[in-house]
Amino acid sequence: MPSARKRARTYDPAKTRAAVLAQFGNVREAVGTLTPERLALATRLGDWTVRELVAHTGMALAAVVRFLDAPEPTKQDATVLDWPFATSADSAAIADVGHKLVEQNPDLGAFLAGIQESLAERLAAHPGPRLLATNVGAMPLADYLITRTVELVVHTDDLNTAVPGLDIPFDRQALATCTRLLADALAVKAPGASTEVRIPPYAVVQCIEGPRHTRGTPPNVVETDPLTWIRLATGRTRWHSALAEAKIRASGERADLGALLPLMG
Repeated sequence: MPSARKRARTYDPAKTRAAVLAQFGNVREAVGTLTPERLALATRLGDWTVRELVAHTGMALAAVVRFLDAPEPTKQDATVLDWPFATSADSAAIADVGHKLVEQNPDLGAFLAGIQESLAERLAAHPGPRLLATNVGAMPLADYLITRTVELVVHTDDLNTAVPGLDIPFDRQALATCTRLLADALAVKAPGASTEVRIPPYAVVQCIEGPRHTRGTPPNVVETDPLTWIRLATGRTRWHSALAEAKIRASGERADLGALLPLMG
C-alpha cells in the first residue's frame, strides 16, 4: 500500500453527512421499486446479483453504526487516504457477508430502512469529532463518512448499470466527494507534478514524477468526467477502453495512467 501523505484537502463534515444520508435515501427509494425478477439480475461484480449488491450497500452503511457503537479508540492511526488501498484485502470476506445478508434479510426494503434510521440516529448523537475503530485503522468519523460516499456512488452506478432504466440519481455532494477522494488517492500512489489530471467540475490533481511545470498549460494532461474517473479508479472501466471510446482526453508522454489504475480492487 502506498504511504498516505497527510491529507491537504478539507471537507465540510456537515455536507458529507448530508450527502451520505441523501445518497443512501436515493438508493433505498429505488430499491423499493425493484421486482423480484430485477433483484435477480446479474451485476458486473462477479457472481453478485442485484439483491446481493443491495445487501452489500446496506452493509457498507451499517458499518458506521457498528463502529459508533463500539468503544472509541484512544489514538488515530489511519487517514481517509489509507482506505482506498486497503479495500481489496477484505474482498473475499465482504462477498461472504453479502451472501449471508441476503439469506438473513429477504425483505431488503425493511433492511435498508432499519439501517437508514439507525444511521441517522447515531449521527445525530455524535455531532462532533469521534474516532472509529475501522477495518483500516482508527480514523475520525468525518473521514470514514467520506469513504461511505465512495461506496454509495460506486454502487449506485453498479445498480444503474445492472438494471435497465433504473437511473438512481447522484447527490451532487456525494459525487464530488467520491471524485475528490479517488483523485487524491492517485496523487498518493504516483506522487509528482509532471501530469495534471482534471475531473471537472470537482477535482484537479498533479501526479507522476518528472519535470514540474510552473506556468501555462502543463505538458501532460488527462481530463475526463466524474463517472468515467470513478469507473477507472475502481476497475469498472479499463484505461484503453475509455480512451478508445473517447471518454478520456490525454496528451503528453506521461499522460498514460493505465499502469496506475485501478486504485481500488
